[in-house]
Amino acid sequence: MGRIAEIVIQESLGELKTLARQTRNYRIKLRLTCLIYSKSKRFKTQTDLSTHLGVDYSTLKRWLKQYKDEGLASLLTLASGGNKKSMITPPIHAALADRLESSSNPFRGYWDAQTWIKEVFKKELQYNTVRTYLIRHFKTKLKTPRKSHYKKDEQAIEAFFKTSKYI
Repeated sequence: MGRIAEIVIQESLGELKTLARQTRNYRIKLRLTCLIYSKSKRFKTQTDLSTHLGVDYSTLKRWLKQYKDEGLASLLTLASGGNKKSMITPPIHAALADRLESSSNPFRGYWDAQTWIKEVFKKELQYNTVRTYLIRHFKTKLKTPRKSHYKKDEQAIEAFFKTSKYI
């Protein structure tokens, strides 16, 4: 047999229903519904309530414990993990932008960018990290057209124009 749902809820039933109607977030609405059903004693056991709401029993227990310990305001705030810090710092980003714009010394591939970061900034990054960062932030591709070839010899061009009789 499941446990009997015994929790003292300080807010009135009307106040909880108003909050549930006003909120747009489904996860918060589910938590408020849990409090409404517990206050109105609609279910005899917490396992029945958790089954009706479609959440695990341990999740329901965690919500009720959080409400009992910290109150309604804490229950209505969603604490998500947040964003992971980027491995590529702003100085590395700026240097990558400069190097990508350079037609005289371009990267020959993502592996070249990876080794360049390792040599210049002493930071070991995985190939896929560098690749996805460059694609996401700079819209790079493996082969990009440039204004001029990076192996172009300026002296050879001048010699060609001097000796060419049709130009």
